[in-house]
Amino acid sequence: MRVRPLLGAAAGAALLALTGAGAAPAAASTAAPSVIAPNESVTVDAVGRIAADGTVTLSGTYRCASSSGPVFVGSSVSQGVSTTRYGVGGTRAVCDGAVHRWVNTGRPAPGVLVPGAAHVEATLMELRTFGLLPLPAFHAASKQDVTLAQG
Repeated sequence: MRVRPLLGAAAGAALLALTGAGAAPAAASTAAPSVIAPNESVTVDAVGRIAADGTVTLSGTYRCASSSGPVFVGSSVSQGVSTTRYGVGGTRAVCDGAVHRWVNTGRPAPGVLVPGAAHVEATLMELRTFGLLPLPAFHAASKQDVTLAQG
């Protein structure tokens, strides 16, 4: 079994999730880091926005202390009993120990999300280089039930 192609595919999938390209099936969150520093966190605001054209805007706060590679706040949203999660943008994070706001915007396929109850997952993820491969290292994650408000 070749390991390098599999690792490359994993890194590519992480980048796609951060940019909101496409939808991914929901899965149990088993990719959490073994240790998350107590001074690192990501939160999700209780209200997100959905525009008439289907553009979704999610926001919250994050804090991370340090990093050796680029760090991003990624978010995804689902509604109802669907097992499909839709990526909603990605924001570059600054890891200086201070609390910062993040805002991600994206437009899943038209009509798949509507105003109302939704579930959002946000992750604070760093791309660390191992050899030649950038691989995800998670700083923090959060799950939040939200309301998508029209506007």
